[in-house]
Amino acid sequence: MSRPLQQPLGVILAGGLATRMGGGDKGLLEIGGEPLLQRVIDRIEPQVGGLALNANGDAGRFARYRLPVLPDTIPGFPGPLAGVLAGLDWAAEQGADSIVTVAADTPFFPCDLVPRLLLAAEDAPHLLALACTPRSGDEALKSGGGKKINRHPTFGLWPVSLRDDLRAALEGGLRKVVLWTDQHGAGEALFPAEPFDPFFNVNTPEDLARAQALAS
Repeated sequence: MSRPLQQPLGVILAGGLATRMGGGDKGLLEIGGEPLLQRVIDRIEPQVGGLALNANGDAGRFARYRLPVLPDTIPGFPGPLAGVLAGLDWAAEQGADSIVTVAADTPFFPCDLVPRLLLAAEDAPHLLALACTPRSGDEALKSGGGKKINRHPTFGLWPVSLRDDLRAALEGGLRKVVLWTDQHGAGEALFPAEPFDPFFNVNTPEDLARAQALAS
């Protein structure tokens, strides 16, 4: 099985509607006097060979970051897989064979995300892996004996070789990330969830207040 000779490219997913925050760009909200998006860039940029932003609408609002802005190519805001596809199409143009995606509203994700995703994909049939954290005891009980982990599908390693398969799945109506990744035998990179879940994301004003406290 072929594996990348170069670092994956990075794609920050910011194409959602942020309805629980009243709309707008969550990545431009500030914690500790700094936009969430800048914190995300600072964490992912050293881990990848190049970086782009998946976002819809006027790209000019992100001009200060000097990143390529990739809109969804599937209409109707179909979810994060559309951002993954946009990133894979961009990576193919760059001659890359994989991307790693991160969410624009998750400022505390691990600084070793990329190497651990690559390690998790070593025994997978494709260069495909998702970040995971252990479930708490209560969550595990509610799962009814299923997986004892939480998968974080906006944090993943994705192979360019599967982009046409993903496009066909999205055009066929698929929206749930793990349904597609399970079909292709994705690896799982397990990260500790203590002292807090590093994939905690800002969805509500209460989450923003929590992020402010964690940042300080």
